[in-house]
Amino acid sequence: MPALSSVLVPYAAYLRVYEPLAAFPEAERGHWARYARRERTPTAQDELRRSLADLLPTPPVPVPVHESGDAFVTEVDGVVCVCPWRTRLRGWLALEELSERLPAPLLDAALPPVVRGQAVADYEQWRERNPDARPWIRTAVWQVPVRWFALFSDDERQYEPAGPAAAVLRYRTPMVQARRRVARALKTLRETLDEGRLTEGLVDVGRWLEEFHPRSLVELDYGGLVHALTGPQLAEDRSAADLAEGIAALRAGDGEGAGEAYARLVDRWRAVRDIQFAN
Repeated sequence: MPALSSVLVPYAAYLRVYEPLAAFPEAERGHWARYARRERTPTAQDELRRSLADLLPTPPVPVPVHESGDAFVTEVDGVVCVCPWRTRLRGWLALEELSERLPAPLLDAALPPVVRGQAVADYEQWRERNPDARPWIRTAVWQVPVRWFALFSDDERQYEPAGPAAAVLRYRTPMVQARRRVARALKTLRETLDEGRLTEGLVDVGRWLEEFHPRSLVELDYGGLVHALTGPQLAEDRSAADLAEGIAALRAGDGEGAGEAYARLVDRWRAVRDIQFAN
């Protein structure tokens, strides 16, 4: 659809896992090995355009009829790693979250109940056949969840200011580092604070990471959020450093320092989430 070529929304961030080919069953491994040798593989913007195109028909198609055979591809120390899109599975998961996020009248107008009902029935049947399926990509709209920053350190931050193309802000780290940081953060939080949303979120992320190959690469991509932030805001965003500082302060018994670091982080992302309600 040519009209979608310049679409830059939604304002979503992504947490992705790239697994080495050895992590996949033999038949699927062959598919991804051939796929990775392509001269050009699709980008995140390509994936977004395809997803938006499904919402144009009447009635809309909230979940693709067939699973995507595409993936993001990268190389880690000479090893090809892929991050399958699994667009159909992610569509079902997003539909569950949408039901909790939008008022019923707005949700019914965007996606009629009969359309959602069929999607739910399809997912239940598919889940019975694929009980162990999990997505390689997690998505967050109008924010980067604070818990995601626990996986990374500030020196893994990669920022490319806007030029001919849009700005890029992302973090990348080896899976072993991500798991180690989650474990250390959880230990500190449990020793110093009551159970809360940050702890619960880290437990959930940690369990998800355990499902992947230990030589995987973990990536946090600000994605479409770069279009909701100014150049100076992106350049000054050190969210991973703020969270690391807060956890280190807790570990040292410095409650005041921890509170200040966490407040900077929360205020930054509250301001971003508030943009969606601006007129």
